[in-house]
Amino acid sequence: MSALKKQFEAAVADSKKLAERPSSDVLLQLYALYKQATEGDVEGKRPGFTDMVGRAKYDAWAAVKGTANDGAMTRYIELVNSLKG
Repeated sequence: MSALKKQFEAAVADSKKLAERPSSDVLLQLYALYKQATEGDVEGKRPGFTDMVGRAKYDAWAAVKGTANDGAMTRYIELVNSLKG
């Protein structure tokens, strides 16, 4: 396992132990970067207007479309580290 992958997995674990719950915008960023790092570009149709949460998640993930897995992992790690203080 690469050093980056180990750091990413540690950051994922750390994100679940934050002292304060991040804002919705930050949670969406974390979600999008995690999905991009683990699954790649978003696929499928955008959820309908009645699924507000699904739409927000889809839009956040679509915003990082094209980001390489390593780049998404690095940004995720940096974001979690900034939240830890």
